[in-house]
Amino acid sequence: MRILVTGGAGFIGSHIVAALVERSHEPVVLDALLESAHTAPPSLPAEAEWVRADVTDRAAVRSALRGVDAVCHQAAMVGMGTGFGDAPAYVNCNNGGTAELLAAMAEAGVRDLVLAGSMVVYGEGRYTCATHAAVHPAPRSESDLAAGRFDPTCPHCGDELRPGLVDEQAPPDPRNVYAVTKLAQEHLSAVWARETGGRAVSLRYHNVYGPGMPSNTPYAGVASFFRSALGRGEAPRVFEDGRQRRDFVHVRDVAEANVAALHALPGREPGHLRAFNTGSGEPHTVGDMARQLADSHGGPHPRFTGEYRLGDVRHITASSQRIRDELGWRARVGFAEGMAEFARAEQRPAASPARSEA
Repeated sequence: MRILVTGGAGFIGSHIVAALVERSHEPVVLDALLESAHTAPPSLPAEAEWVRADVTDRAAVRSALRGVDAVCHQAAMVGMGTGFGDAPAYVNCNNGGTAELLAAMAEAGVRDLVLAGSMVVYGEGRYTCATHAAVHPAPRSESDLAAGRFDPTCPHCGDELRPGLVDEQAPPDPRNVYAVTKLAQEHLSAVWARETGGRAVSLRYHNVYGPGMPSNTPYAGVASFFRSALGRGEAPRVFEDGRQRRDFVHVRDVAEANVAALHALPGREPGHLRAFNTGSGEPHTVGDMARQLADSHGGPHPRFTGEYRLGDVRHITASSQRIRDELGWRARVGFAEGMAEFARAEQRPAASPARSEA
């Protein structure tokens, strides 16, 4: 297959391109190579065709779509950013860019799409109360966070909640600007599929990490923050009490999930978008991850600061049963193995804000 990979020079996109080449596909990489995201020319397989352009440039996208069988849409502005002042940039890039891409696909007759989705669309994860069963907690208040009350409580009785695995049936509840744009990307893609007879898959990535992750930027994930600190000889600064639960999934596994989705698209029913959690299936706390990275790197040990960010959620871990059942994909890189590799791997230098993958 000939596959257009938007954001294909970025962290996740470049791993997808490598995985496609390994399977004798023909990737076409569309990337603006913004200096804020790429301070050095990226290294991609010679087999990859290059189009240097922004995904918001419909004429360039239309040209890149010639002869393409499917699109793997990774281009996005990622992370929580530095404040609400970033909102226009997130919306213009993530939603404007997706709209331009889908419009060009509609014109070109390209009908298969794999979208880089995100677990942030759920807000908080799945919780159960001993009295009220499954409940959906409200966003955490600043007064609770400032007082060190980090865990949400039952909205009915105020009792402690047990966190569990969230599945794709959970209602969306985006709690920051980035999350809103990721949910909007799915809605746009679903409308495109209905109106054009297209087939779309959204891979809701959980916390992706691994070699080539950008360094020293506020527009990245927590694993990048910790690895960047260690690279500078500084202790990772862990917010809250470090007991936040996450699902850390290796970037090579995520690349394989994209390949599996691309292979499955031709057999799927047209006119629909199907979402799949894409995680390791192994919950770990943020503190565990910081300690594992620091130990593998040789220190310094993490520092637990009690700081917090409004818009962060407490616990979000994935059930990836659907993607195992329907696409035959499962994560292969274990937590300890992956963190040990990441602790020694090179990061790509990046300034901010970074347009890369979600």
